[in-house]
Amino acid sequence: MNAICEWVKQYGPLVARILLAQLFIVSGIGKIGGFAGTAAFMSGAGVPAAPALLVVIIALEIGGSLMLIAGWQVRWAAAAFCVFILLASVVVHPFWNSDAASFLSQMNNFMKNFAIMGGMLYVMAYGAGPFSVDNARATGATGTDQSGKKRSRHD
Repeated sequence: MNAICEWVKQYGPLVARILLAQLFIVSGIGKIGGFAGTAAFMSGAGVPAAPALLVVIIALEIGGSLMLIAGWQVRWAAAAFCVFILLASVVVHPFWNSDAASFLSQMNNFMKNFAIMGGMLYVMAYGAGPFSVDNARATGATGTDQSGKKRSRHD
């Protein structure tokens, strides 16, 4: 079990960042392809300036995902995703206002989004991990990785 845990400590943060990011990359690309429909949906949900806000959302979903994958400024990217997910959950999945037929689906999507926020909070708390631009920059500048462990440039 210790060997598995050590492997997860080493590679888990990278895999986790990729798994979190893929959801938003796919979503952002889908929003580009269905821009008019998505903007109309957002307007129908009462979102002001929906087309302009949609451009910002697409930039966050694709740009923030690329930041997560690369491990660059991940705490900022994760914080932005937390705010976005919270707002989107309240606007798009208000299960408390749903009819009986859609209540369970809306509640599940709302709770799924909160679970994703949990992953983003973890990234905010612990950073990008060993295989990341953030860690490479920290190691190069201080000679230690994010955990404070001494590293050489060849590790």
